[in-house]
Amino acid sequence: MSSAYRPAGLLAPVITPFAADGGVDIDALERLAGELLDAGAAGLVALSTTGEPSALDGAERDAVVAACARVCADRGAELVVGAGTNDTRTTIERHEALANVPGVVASLAVVPYYVRPSEAGILAHFQAVAARSPVPLITYNIPYRTGRGLGATALLELAATDNVAGLKQAVGSLDADTLALLADKPEGFAVLGGDDAFLFPTMVMGGAGAIAASSHLCTERVVAMLDAGAAGDVATGRPHAEALLPLVAALFAEPSPSVIKALLHAEGRIPTPDVRLPLAPATPAALQRAQAAFAAARN
Repeated sequence: MSSAYRPAGLLAPVITPFAADGGVDIDALERLAGELLDAGAAGLVALSTTGEPSALDGAERDAVVAACARVCADRGAELVVGAGTNDTRTTIERHEALANVPGVVASLAVVPYYVRPSEAGILAHFQAVAARSPVPLITYNIPYRTGRGLGATALLELAATDNVAGLKQAVGSLDADTLALLADKPEGFAVLGGDDAFLFPTMVMGGAGAIAASSHLCTERVVAMLDAGAAGDVATGRPHAEALLPLVAALFAEPSPSVIKALLHAEGRIPTPDVRLPLAPATPAALQRAQAAFAAARN
């Protein structure tokens, strides 16, 4: 087993709400985080891509993590913190700093982006980070954002690495490499769905859970779908997956989390729909489509 911690169920990658003055609204973050956990999420991911961490300064990042830690502690939930970046030294430093975060059970560590390292370089990066990290890693394979991805052979080698608990797999499909990983992974390694449209089939084929931005909406239904998939109950899970698919498409029609924030604001759950540049606010048309899809998914 590569790690004693095995992530499972829904880990909600919580957005970062902004107040009218442009600052991080910690009270709104804590309310929203509590709602996600009360609706059935097993834990939170602070500083995920959905949380716009690259647009936060150091003090804001610390405040977001502290707020999520408080909410998780209050509810006995799991806290995962995004700590990956595109150079190994900084990634190690961010992981070592997690030793001072109360209650953190794992990191989320993305494949180094922009520099386009080889598969061998990516593996060496994660092995170096895992060797120094005080918490297990959930690695994050998302080639359409990073410019590099890992195939089945590299993924299986990563799965055998000490202190690597699992993988968020977001490759735009349920492809042959993902299926090979699900079939041959070590018993203690968790594959988490990272492309929201493919969460249910990933679960049916052996996935352990999901890190899904769309779970800010219809959270209970997402949890029910994942639970059904984990039990191999296609008859129960398929209607949830089919109902949620139009909502997923609407929420990601424009760069995330713009539409998610617009819909949460329209529902009165966060104070503003604001994102920080270079992200742009959701268009009115995108919000209208998301509202219609949300209404249908709740029926």
